[in-house]
Amino acid sequence: MNIKNYLDSTYLKTPEQAGLSVEENTKVVQGFIQEAIDEGFKLIMIRPDMVAMARKMISKANSMVTIGTVIGFHEGTYSLEDKLTEAKKAIEDGADDLDFVCNYEAFKRGEIDVVKKEVLEGTKLGLEHHKIVKWIIEVAALSNDQIIQISSLIKKVVMSNFKEECYHSVYVKSSTGFYKTENGLPNGATVPTIIMMLENGSPLSIKAAGGVRTYDEAVEMINLGVKRIGTSSAKAIANGQTTNSDY
Repeated sequence: MNIKNYLDSTYLKTPEQAGLSVEENTKVVQGFIQEAIDEGFKLIMIRPDMVAMARKMISKANSMVTIGTVIGFHEGTYSLEDKLTEAKKAIEDGADDLDFVCNYEAFKRGEIDVVKKEVLEGTKLGLEHHKIVKWIIEVAALSNDQIIQISSLIKKVVMSNFKEECYHSVYVKSSTGFYKTENGLPNGATVPTIIMMLENGSPLSIKAAGGVRTYDEAVEMINLGVKRIGTSSAKAIANGQTTNSDY
């Protein structure tokens, strides 16, 4: 197993969140992109305003690293129109993967049609442009029943509207990494939540994001059946080191 083929190296902090200037934060992003190129990770996951820069760096290096970005990040409450506008710009800038934050708050309020519509339209846009589409459900904000229900909902929308050969290009993804939990509870992927997502989201692909901090944990997730792992510590995990990162 080449674990690097599963790792989405991730940096999604704004300058304010990182406590850095704009220039300093941009240099951090450039460092993550270069590391992904040097290490041969599957993908670099960055904010939309960094996609064009990443495309230039990766093209210049003649690298196979793909570029992912987040849409409607991180609350997921953007309107469908705003999410689609953001996604279109990311596509123009050279993104390969579009990780939409599902409007899980609308889902929790019972506004199921809102969620169905955005999953349909966001997936349609991505697949029409030959992109990978991921739907972040934010497991830490949901009960077990809700994780099961929303994973099943996304699956049903995709299976009802797209051809079977598209299923592997659509993911259910666990977390943004930015959800604030109480009492030290995990805000990302855990084995029980991933099992629920696999059981109820398959045959769509599953991405474990957040909470994977060691090589052994990554291998465990892969053996369960996940196709991608999102982490801000891809190099440490690939090298068998333990990381204390919160994502």
